[in-house]
Amino acid sequence: MGDDVRYSDRPSTEREVFVAAEPARVWAVVCDVEELAQGSPELMRTEWLDGATGAALGARYVGHNEHPVAGKGRTLAHITEFEPERLLTWAVLDVDGRFGEPAEALERRMATWSFRLTPADGGTLLHQSTVIGPGPSGLTAVIARMPEKEEAVIAYRLRELGEGMDATLKAVKQAAEKAD
Repeated sequence: MGDDVRYSDRPSTEREVFVAAEPARVWAVVCDVEELAQGSPELMRTEWLDGATGAALGARYVGHNEHPVAGKGRTLAHITEFEPERLLTWAVLDVDGRFGEPAEALERRMATWSFRLTPADGGTLLHQSTVIGPGPSGLTAVIARMPEKEEAVIAYRLRELGEGMDATLKAVKQAAEKAD
């Protein structure tokens, strides 16, 4: 992305890693959100809602997050795409209204996250991505305080999210390869 990116552009970042395990095993790891929290620098723990016990289309969970600047908070994750061994996508909502009105409507999502799995060379290419916005978030709160630094704030957050993805992908890779 160029230096002139705005929040309204829905900035994004992505990472990928090769995992020496079949897609079914990698899928089992990425669908285990409790295990994913162990590899994430921001997601500390999760709680499934509405009787859900695992990832499925429409399933929702509360994420308990911690960030050195934003502090502790909760989000609502809503699984919006679920194609076994191929694609897992979820929208993240501001369930407690930390950055505006509490949101349960998907159009007010703070971000959208995805894992995409592709069979490759006896293993799996695992791709993780996120798109920021369009709803209010901690990022929009910072931008509102420093609108002249919007581009720098977004660039910093995208780097931070990318580093978190690197840590998550490393944890998924280790877990999936260890199981084989």
